[in-house]
Amino acid sequence: MVEVKIESIRVSLMSQYRVVILKDTESNRYLPIWIGPYEADAITIHLQDMQVPRPLTHDLIIKIIEELGAKVERVVVSDLTNETFYARVIMTIGGKEVSIDSRPSDAVAVAVRAGCSIYVEDEVMERAGVVPDEESTVGDEDLGAFKDFIGSLDLDDLDKNQ
Repeated sequence: MVEVKIESIRVSLMSQYRVVILKDTESNRYLPIWIGPYEADAITIHLQDMQVPRPLTHDLIIKIIEELGAKVERVVVSDLTNETFYARVIMTIGGKEVSIDSRPSDAVAVAVRAGCSIYVEDEVMERAGVVPDEESTVGDEDLGAFKDFIGSLDLDDLDKNQ
């Protein structure tokens, strides 16, 4: 299994969906997972330590787990079938380990509240993980034409026509 951390949550300009980007803690590999806006907000609210007047659904889930004497140990993105990710919330209760099926978005929202680790099965990371190539980032060399244009402007003429 590969341990991951939440790198970011990005907004799709083409739809209402968001993408949670999970980053491998030991490499430059990422796992993007499309999630709904409500789940994205639930994760973001907790990560940014925002206060809400009433508990959200995932806060309620954590409270129920705690009141039942259970503990969330870890979350695992466990499978990828027909372009759909699956996850498991692994808990202990009464010394017994219990694995609960979950959508990855809900599992991640629970994980951030429980303060537990998030993992991705090796096979899932191998199939869907992304390693960005160095050319995909925008650097100074990519801005050459723009810099040339800015350099060609005569900024001294700006206040002459007032």
